[in-house]
Amino acid sequence: PLEILLKQMLFSTNFAIRMKLEEKVRAVESLFETLSEELDTFQAQAGFSCATGCGKCCEKPGIQASPLEFLPWAFQCFLSGKAEETLDHLNLSTVEICHLYKTLSLESGSGRCTAYHERGLVCRLFGYAAQRDKLGKLQLVSCKLLKQQSVAFQKTSQAIQENLPVPVFSDYYLQLAQIDFNLGRKIIPINKAMKLALEEVLQYYSYRPFPINRKRIA
Repeated sequence: PLEILLKQMLFSTNFAIRMKLEEKVRAVESLFETLSEELDTFQAQAGFSCATGCGKCCEKPGIQASPLEFLPWAFQCFLSGKAEETLDHLNLSTVEICHLYKTLSLESGSGRCTAYHERGLVCRLFGYAAQRDKLGKLQLVSCKLLKQQSVAFQKTSQAIQENLPVPVFSDYYLQLAQIDFNLGRKIIPINKAMKLALEEVLQYYSYRPFPINRKRIA
């Protein structure tokens, strides 16, 4: 099994090298679409939900992510002509809270993502996905506010133990790594992940023409 896994990783790495950046972007976006469908199915059966406008999870410093999951966002920054400006900002910033999060109210903990459509994989999974514990059992990864919806949360957690389908963190990050092993398996603070994603795009197009059939947004 280990030998097979290593061969799969090597194939994924070699395949990623041959992939054009736009192809990687589309592959990540396709993975997001698959996750969205799975989340819709799970949320329709779950009995709990995030409060409208709540941004508590985004206010947590030290969130970690991979550069690859922010490649679609970085690509959009490039198309809009804001990649270099955004990269400069990230290089100078010492803030540990997600660069894309905008606080609307300190008192209520409300806020919004300024690039919701291009948000990362971790942002999409948190709250409605599970990870396996040491015994291999699936446990929902959620915030305290969701867990406070005790009856609904516990009911859903129990249903997962009884084989209710639920997105799994490790499964999606494994699929992400198959697109580009180096960028997909590197888990670092979220703002550094965005920084590396921007650098990847800028470096790629530093000696290539502007993407064909793409219009500059700015």
